[in-house]
Amino acid sequence: MIEAHEVRKQFGQVKALGGVSFTARDGQITALLGPNGAGKTTLLRTLVGLLRRDHGTIAIDGIDPERDPLAVRSNIGFLTDQFGLYERLTTREYLTYFGELNGMDGSALNQRIDEVSQLLAMDDILERRSKGFSQGQRIKVALARTLLHRPRHLLLDEPSRGLDVMSTRALRDALASLREQGCCVIMATHVMQEVTHLADDVIVIAKGYTVAQGSPSELCQRTGIANLEDAFVSLVGTGEGIAA
Repeated sequence: MIEAHEVRKQFGQVKALGGVSFTARDGQITALLGPNGAGKTTLLRTLVGLLRRDHGTIAIDGIDPERDPLAVRSNIGFLTDQFGLYERLTTREYLTYFGELNGMDGSALNQRIDEVSQLLAMDDILERRSKGFSQGQRIKVALARTLLHRPRHLLLDEPSRGLDVMSTRALRDALASLREQGCCVIMATHVMQEVTHLADDVIVIAKGYTVAQGSPSELCQRTGIANLEDAFVSLVGTGEGIAA
């Protein structure tokens, strides 16, 4: 479980996070929704400990990522907008490298690489060098790296960007499987179809503040609007819950 309370982060005069609070539970996919500049990426980086918060508390299975970052990172997978692929390595070589960094080796590592490859439908690029990969293929490799060490918590920053229809379906199936295994997944996305199909819970943030949290149906009921996209626009537009 991931918990945040009144998390704030400022860069100079820019208030990226003014007060974000939420709970993301195990065995659920929690969607993080907000307009551009709302603070979604800053929040994800703060949760994993890449950025130091200015105020508030964060607990990942009860552990503060600032006090014990290694313990948190050993059990978390973080997909960012920067993939960091090594173009001279094949996908298998790349995953082997990161698996060894996480203490994996031998036949167990090779078996896990094959499992993740099958899960993400990427067998066709497993033995290829990543130079020349499409955007969708690069995302698949980065996501495979994220899942390789079987993390219990996943933070995904727009994981479906650049994916074709079949790859998107593979991603959805993979996330549904991880949810069944009890993973806690937080997924920042702009794709309402993903939220409707996958999300058990939704966190709406705007201007660095939590606006609302609830299931898609609860957010619709709260706004009195049947369509989730329209309900989201209503919540963000009114700035409901945003502190002065």
